[in-house]
Amino acid sequence: MMRIELQDVGKKFNTEWIFRRVSFHFEPNTTSAILGRNGSGKSTLLQVVAGNLHPNEGLVVYTLDGRQLPEHNVFRHLALVAPYMELIEDFTLQEMLDFHFSFKQFLPGFDIGPATELLGFTTARHRQIRQFSSGMKQRVKLVCAILSDVPLLLLDEPTMNLDQAGIEWYLDLLKKYSLNRTVIICSNLHQTESAFASKALQIEEYK
Repeated sequence: MMRIELQDVGKKFNTEWIFRRVSFHFEPNTTSAILGRNGSGKSTLLQVVAGNLHPNEGLVVYTLDGRQLPEHNVFRHLALVAPYMELIEDFTLQEMLDFHFSFKQFLPGFDIGPATELLGFTTARHRQIRQFSSGMKQRVKLVCAILSDVPLLLLDEPTMNLDQAGIEWYLDLLKKYSLNRTVIICSNLHQTESAFASKALQIEEYK
């Protein structure tokens, strides 16, 4: 199980501080939300947590199953969904799933067949991703992340492009498969996509 501790973390671009002195704990078996308006720094903080950006001040400490984890190994233990992440448009759905799960293992009990059924469009298995609607693409991103057997899930605006049926599908998926994991959701739609979070970090308090 993964625990993440932010110790007075700050990030700036050029001379502008995006946030400063962020101290917070993300605990195993807990869903936490990073909340704030568009452009407030939520995604930047999530990228710091993911190890994709280095903080300009402070420390991010990762503990996996009671042992401290080196920052350069964090990517092996997480799955990320974000608006700026693109699927490979030339791949079919099956090729996309095969590609993703060549890097991450499925959760126990899953393989390509059940994952495709869970998406809800099995007839599209051999269609190219470029032919999918924006909502279908978002579902593929979410299934790739949530069905990955990793202790850390990072979800940035996870209901983007989903209609009401898609939002309900996402909430049910996360409820079923978040047990014993550390889940962090970036949201400016708290009542829609992260209202069930037990902890919340208001990024605008750290300016």
